[in-house]
Amino acid sequence: MDSLDDYLILAPTLIGNHHKLLLIKRRNGARNKLIDQNLSDLGDEHTLAKSMSSRKITKNRSMAENSTITICLMAILFITRLASTLGKSRPWTGFLSSRLQTLHFARNLHLEPDAIKSVSSDYGNLVHENPAAVLYPSSIEDITSLIKFSYNNYTPFTVAARGHGHSVGGQAMASNGVVVDMMSLRHHKNVTGITVSKSPSLGFYADVGGEQLWIDVLHSTIEHGFAPVSWTDYLYLTVGGTLSNAGISGTTFRYGPQISNVYEMDVVTGKGEVVTCSSRSNSELFYAVLGGLGQFGIITRARIALEPAPKRVKWVRMLYSDFSAFTKDQELLISINGRKQKNALDYLEGSLLMVQGPPNNWRSSFFPSSDIPKIMSLVTQHAIIYCLEAAKYYDDETRHTVDKDLQQLFKGSSFVDGFMFEKDVSYVDFLNRVRSGEEKLHSQGLWDVPHPWLNLFLPKSRISDFNKGVFHDIVLKRNITTGVVLFYPMNRQKWDDKMSAVIPDEDVFYTVGFLHSSGFDDWQAYDQQNKDILKFCDQAGIEIKQYLPLYNSYKEWINHFGSKWRRFRERKAQFDPKMMLSPGQRIFNDI
Repeated sequence: MDSLDDYLILAPTLIGNHHKLLLIKRRNGARNKLIDQNLSDLGDEHTLAKSMSSRKITKNRSMAENSTITICLMAILFITRLASTLGKSRPWTGFLSSRLQTLHFARNLHLEPDAIKSVSSDYGNLVHENPAAVLYPSSIEDITSLIKFSYNNYTPFTVAARGHGHSVGGQAMASNGVVVDMMSLRHHKNVTGITVSKSPSLGFYADVGGEQLWIDVLHSTIEHGFAPVSWTDYLYLTVGGTLSNAGISGTTFRYGPQISNVYEMDVVTGKGEVVTCSSRSNSELFYAVLGGLGQFGIITRARIALEPAPKRVKWVRMLYSDFSAFTKDQELLISINGRKQKNALDYLEGSLLMVQGPPNNWRSSFFPSSDIPKIMSLVTQHAIIYCLEAAKYYDDETRHTVDKDLQQLFKGSSFVDGFMFEKDVSYVDFLNRVRSGEEKLHSQGLWDVPHPWLNLFLPKSRISDFNKGVFHDIVLKRNITTGVVLFYPMNRQKWDDKMSAVIPDEDVFYTVGFLHSSGFDDWQAYDQQNKDILKFCDQAGIEIKQYLPLYNSYKEWINHFGSKWRRFRERKAQFDPKMMLSPGQRIFNDI
């Protein structure tokens, strides 16, 4: 029979509705021991200490010396739980061993209510989970030390990297774990930042910290006359965040997702190791991390491909009343997709205008106010109007030919006569087009509201079924205001199947985005609509893939990854064997 001398660490554990004390066994393979004592019965931390003493829990001194870091962090997590249980709010530093203060990252680990609250929600505003602590790193070493700290612990805690908090389903949260606020690194000089360089083999490229925002990458690289070629629609996202998913927009059909434009990365694995990886070196980690949903490591640096930056953009929208004509023209335009082809579009997206929503929205106020009445009349007549949005970049050398090139590209297009609209804007203004809508919503208090989004990849062969079954029979018939609904095609050949990101098997597939905003009292209507859309696809046998996926069961994740699941699971075992990273995705945690 085990004696209490065999146990090293006292940790709080939630059993049912009660917090109890869990003794962690010293010896590998031994079971933990549960003390049937409710924390609420212990009074305060002095009574707790007395209770511990009365149980004669002893520590081996040499083991304690080697386990200082482990004990300190368990103390942090324990005190966090204890404070909430006792209903007291005291400075956590007052309870900790002085040795913790000597750890180089301890000063950056925060447990204050304001720190916890700042990372307990996200842009979606639907999931709220509190971590035990928040790390505001001042160096990459802070992150590696934290992860090693957990990895070497008897009871590892989870760690989630948080960028700008633009997830919509709690993906960057770590309930009772530690959230790493990556944005904190932007305030320190001893990190990568944004550096533009050139090499004989790669040409121009940018080394960019995973914490950097794409808007800052744009401004920094364009000073050198260069810029990345693949973008997201919204630029106030971190580099590490988009590369952990894919990074898509209207540029994807030609230049591929952002993950297809990375030469090299530095990654902190789930073991706390910093690994430089590329397609030629440590390639298994390289391909795992790109589109890997944060499951294999935290991206701290990415080497991004650059090309000469254009100066201006011809920005066009054309309206269609016929779905088949709309998609036929889209697919024809994305078939001209060579990176070096001169007479090709640089950007193509599509969206829906519906009677439930205005023509202009937070993504851009493209249409001039004088044209709104005739556009609304067209929408009222047909209930749904499809909008093809395209852009072609140009500079001083091509400014005399860009209009002719567009005329040639759009020759034979089947948009509604008289409903083609055009703008001429700077390259930076075009890429940053969503920002003005964001600022407007902020000023109206409408940005920090629930966002019950649903993003899908849809095989081309089933788009007509989706149009009828979802756009007409579900969305159009609901008596709720629609948000932005995106619908545009991509080319599978621009994606690398060795990466973790999952897309449909067909050569051309569509992305569908239901980007809704709601009030705090009516988001359930949109959530139910999303569920009904997924149910329809399942019953109709439409093999969709979720982008920015949200699943509720292990089986759903297996189905999502399909043939990639086995390798995904093997990579998890290799790079994050204790399943510590990115628990908010709920792939290996809490299902």
